[in-house]
Amino acid sequence: MSDPLRAAADTMRAVRDRCVWTAQISHRDLVPYLIEESAEVVDAVEAGTAADLREELGDLLWQVLFHAEIASRSASDPFDIDDVARGLTEKMVRRHPHVFGDETAETPEQVLVLWNAAKAAEKRTRTSVLDGVSVHMPTLALAQKMLAKSAPVLSAAPPLPAEPPADEAELGEALLGLVAHARAQGWDAERALRERLRILDADIRAAEGAGDSAADLEG
Repeated sequence: MSDPLRAAADTMRAVRDRCVWTAQISHRDLVPYLIEESAEVVDAVEAGTAADLREELGDLLWQVLFHAEIASRSASDPFDIDDVARGLTEKMVRRHPHVFGDETAETPEQVLVLWNAAKAAEKRTRTSVLDGVSVHMPTLALAQKMLAKSAPVLSAAPPLPAEPPADEAELGEALLGLVAHARAQGWDAERALRERLRILDADIRAAEGAGDSAADLEG
């Protein structure tokens, strides 16, 4: 029986061996492509078809295979895609003791408690709730993540502004307050802005089309 994932890994290895462009790419070189492919997965989830999503997940998987293949040739600390998969499986088993162990969780909230406990046990060396939060996340997503992380530490969330901000510093305060409000309502601030920008995109394109039609009539 064929194994499509193994075939994909073997294809990646052949490309790394035989493609002169691919052969010289490093982990750091791949970062922009990883960000781009991740964004395209989001687009497919929120505004695409099942075929779009399948294709974009494949492109994202290629990035994972690419990084793993580069790492497999490291002289100092090599690992390959099997090590990545093995580590992922072990971590997911640890973090789901209600599935693979003796714990019981009958609500999503109980699942989250078990997940956080398992995660905390894995990350004993961390000294801050912000350890492990990437500063390379999109800014609004980062703000939402930091607000969630800070909830057990800070007693009050940033307030919503009573008046429009007068400068960039006040704008930052206003945005943080809006993110806090979104989090309290269970909304996704990043998605809300993305979806609003899609509407703006459509409005601009419609206006451009109307302008072209008017120019055609005048001509």
